[in-house]
Amino acid sequence: MWQDIQIFGFRALWSPYYMIFILCLGLAYYFLFVHRTDNKKASSQQILYLYGGLLLLYIIKGSPIDLMSHIMFTAHMIQMAIYYLIFPILIIKGIPSWAWEKVFQLSLLRLLTKPLIALILFNGLFSFYHIPLIFDFAKANEYAHAVITSTILIAAFFMWWPIFTPIKKLETLTPLLKIGYIIANGILITPACALIIFSLDSLYQTYTANGGWIQALALCVPSDVLSGLALSGPEMFSPLGLTEDQQLGGIVMKITQEIIYGCLLARIFFPWFRSGADKVDPLPSATYQQSE
Repeated sequence: MWQDIQIFGFRALWSPYYMIFILCLGLAYYFLFVHRTDNKKASSQQILYLYGGLLLLYIIKGSPIDLMSHIMFTAHMIQMAIYYLIFPILIIKGIPSWAWEKVFQLSLLRLLTKPLIALILFNGLFSFYHIPLIFDFAKANEYAHAVITSTILIAAFFMWWPIFTPIKKLETLTPLLKIGYIIANGILITPACALIIFSLDSLYQTYTANGGWIQALALCVPSDVLSGLALSGPEMFSPLGLTEDQQLGGIVMKITQEIIYGCLLARIFFPWFRSGADKVDPLPSATYQQSE
């Protein structure tokens, strides 16, 4: 498959302009939060989180994964899982709390990051995006695709904020409520995944040769390159049929989401459980022996 997609050229595979954009973000972070002499300088851990997030962003949006997401639905779902469920966490944890405090002076942000609103907003937008009519429209229009996916990304930041907020006064969820919040996230995203997994027909015209496949490729392949290629359909690059690819994509998304949420549940539960165990009163017999 790697040999096959090389026909799209270096610009489509490695997005040099997007790489420049990522480098500019990295430089901006350096001058704002690293190249400082006061106590507002980012910590080493925050720097690792932020630059790790930018590297991950380039991998999923600037590497061949982005091109493959317009060819195979499975690649699209891998991209979505990382883009919305991992990347925002790294950025939230990578920016110092004093900067977030300035951002969250906006009352609208405080409203949209309230747990119930953030929960419904992200999962609702993600599910609506994967309605075939909306999905095919977004993949066929560069501006619609940018607006829709960016809006869902912002909603993903809102969704993760109640769990990872670095601002103590905005941390309203107890560990037990955080566990329930993550479980609710997993439940709300399930209907969209189930619709995709159990459908016996191909839902998206974007991935069919007679549908919007070429328009979708135009989102990441330069027009002069695309016009010079003889392409019959996505089956040129995919070992799977359309329906099998779609079902695998839904399964990959659900499994990836379960792994991420499972790791976060463990991260929250075990420290909380241990802290509760430390507060348990000793057994009467042990207390008696100590008094002797």
